[in-house]
Amino acid sequence: MLSPIDRFLNKITMYRLVLCYLSALVGIAAIFGAIGWLPYNPIAIVFTALFLIVLAWLVNGILAQIFKAHPNAESAYITALILALIITPGMPTNLPFVALLIWVVIFAMASKYVLAIGKQHVFNPAAIAVVITAFAMGQSASWWIGGTLPMMAFVIAGGFLVVRKLQRFDLVFSFLGGAIISDLVTHIGYHPLAVLQEAALRTPIFFFASIMITEPLTTPATRPWRIEYGALVGLLFSPAVHLAGIYSTPELALVVGNLFSYMVSPRRKQVLQLEKKTLIGDNIYNFSFATEDGAPMKFAPGQYLEWTLGHARPDHRGNRRYFTIASSPTERDVQLGVKFYEPSSSFKKAMLALKPGEATIVAGSLAGDFTMPENPAQKLAFIAGGIGITPFRSMVKYLIDKNERRDVVLLYSNRSAGEIAYREIFDEAERKIGMRTIYVNTGMDGRITPELIKEKIPDYRQRAFYVSGTRTMVTLFERILHHELGVPRMHIKIDFFPGFK
Repeated sequence: MLSPIDRFLNKITMYRLVLCYLSALVGIAAIFGAIGWLPYNPIAIVFTALFLIVLAWLVNGILAQIFKAHPNAESAYITALILALIITPGMPTNLPFVALLIWVVIFAMASKYVLAIGKQHVFNPAAIAVVITAFAMGQSASWWIGGTLPMMAFVIAGGFLVVRKLQRFDLVFSFLGGAIISDLVTHIGYHPLAVLQEAALRTPIFFFASIMITEPLTTPATRPWRIEYGALVGLLFSPAVHLAGIYSTPELALVVGNLFSYMVSPRRKQVLQLEKKTLIGDNIYNFSFATEDGAPMKFAPGQYLEWTLGHARPDHRGNRRYFTIASSPTERDVQLGVKFYEPSSSFKKAMLALKPGEATIVAGSLAGDFTMPENPAQKLAFIAGGIGITPFRSMVKYLIDKNERRDVVLLYSNRSAGEIAYREIFDEAERKIGMRTIYVNTGMDGRITPELIKEKIPDYRQRAFYVSGTRTMVTLFERILHHELGVPRMHIKIDFFPGFK
């Protein structure tokens, strides 16, 4: 069973969670300023945040029109709130301060369109904006949210929720490790505990770790590169680090890291056009999209994309989702398998209403480590629940098209036979490459149990297991495989679907 925290996180999108977290920090900071716990005027805090939000919404909308892009209001609000929390608050009567806010918003929003490659922005918008104002105007960020002790508990608590939602603890720990090493090395001669205390209580290290470095659009696509990225930014994070008279700042460290991230995993966005929509199961549709140039998209089977669907009056879940690619890189179209529920989100309703030949959707931020091992001799076991079958459809279709025979067993669980998706692909795989598929109907035959795994896969200890489905399901099978069946953790890969409706 999922914990109450995970049940809550499964019901909210990443963007909405971050937006609520940042809004809460601004509100709490204003209250603490009013009662004297923070040295900032509460009116200045509220004015700065509201002014930045309105201006970001306006500038982002104008630039989206100019560049014919799909604007994301939530993303603009998040950037505005980050700026409000790292630029020292000021009053509307301070005209130079107001001018600074105007320029920093223009730089931040423009970075998404002007400093973009393949329609994908390279830099964290807030970070690059304050880097530009620091060099061009001599106005840098103070990162006041990180150096205020009364806010620390709220920063850490909310940051933990964000990192847990994103499942990026590896990235955060590598950043923190790099930052600690850098601080200790650059402060040789000082007591180590004093150095660590100063870093924890007087720098924005926790806010930075949870909000800035974890931004999905500017982090590497795979885990090994993410760890190196986090360590690099951490090593540059200490203000004592300098080169040619230029001392590091959090935003400068992140911008350098963004460049590294782009070099090791370049990304681009594509506007895809819907070609076909097919009912393949009970309330399950397969969507086939054509790429801009008509060529197959480059990705590894099992990876996912962030999908943006502009539609009228988006609900609180917003207009972006992460979906695993159901097609193989060998196929011309990009395919998605989507399960529709009642009640559905505005995103799902808009998606179901798409008409072939007319509708478009934006796909980008390719990422994911849920991919097959390079060694073709490695025996594999796939366990899928419901629409969690999509990454396996991609992998199996790839093996068929490449005529690559691997020892693969698929256990596919659904509540009824009508919910089985892509059966024709798995039947074809059995005929052509010898893959075995065991269908489990939980409404009649029961569930996938340790006994069933032992019976159907007697050599399970020799296999690498891939598990895809709901968060509840993958958590359960992680425990069953490791604790009850003795499968080493390094032989278990998981891919869970948050279950947005």
